[in-house]
Amino acid sequence: MTLDAAWARRWAAQAAATVAAAKDDLTELDRQIGDGDHGHNLDRGFRAVVAKLDATPAAADETVGAVLKLVATTLMSTVGGAAGPLYGTAFLRAAKVTDREELDAPAVVALLEAAVEGITARGHATTGEKTMVDAWQPAAEAAAGADGATTLAVLEAAAAAADAGATATIPLVATKGRASYLGERSAGHEDPGARSTALLLAAAVAAAEEP
Repeated sequence: MTLDAAWARRWAAQAAATVAAAKDDLTELDRQIGDGDHGHNLDRGFRAVVAKLDATPAAADETVGAVLKLVATTLMSTVGGAAGPLYGTAFLRAAKVTDREELDAPAVVALLEAAVEGITARGHATTGEKTMVDAWQPAAEAAAGADGATTLAVLEAAAAAADAGATATIPLVATKGRASYLGERSAGHEDPGARSTALLLAAAVAAAEEP
């Protein structure tokens, strides 16, 4: 199993399929505490990503970073609300540290840490505020903790931590973003950005497991 540009392309395709299947659930989560458009916005963005990748033949020396940069710029231009800039910045920062043809386990950790740095720089959020950072941060930490394992094991640790982090947003009171307008009433609902983060990282694992 190699994490190369072909994997990055499969990741984008898996993410698009996963988001398409979950778009109504994500939108319902967002309807409860936000704008009510997260799932459909993200679905539009990843469908555009796939279309752009399909129209861009892979070069023989294509890097992981080149694919992630295309994902970033497409999400920024097609996903509305806060999610577009946040996910776009995450993938753009990740692209900058993955300008190589193949990733090893430390490079996967660097990818995730760069994504977190991008999101926190763009959104000025930290953990415990009921945002996507509550899934990205534990994912990066779990990956770092698994450093020395295989690349797949690092990805799996990150995806599992993101899933747990998303679930852990349910009892939190939002103090950042549109959900914070609800105050105590935001408790009891899962953050849609945290859940979509978990789905995207699960897609990264699925792409790595493809033959």
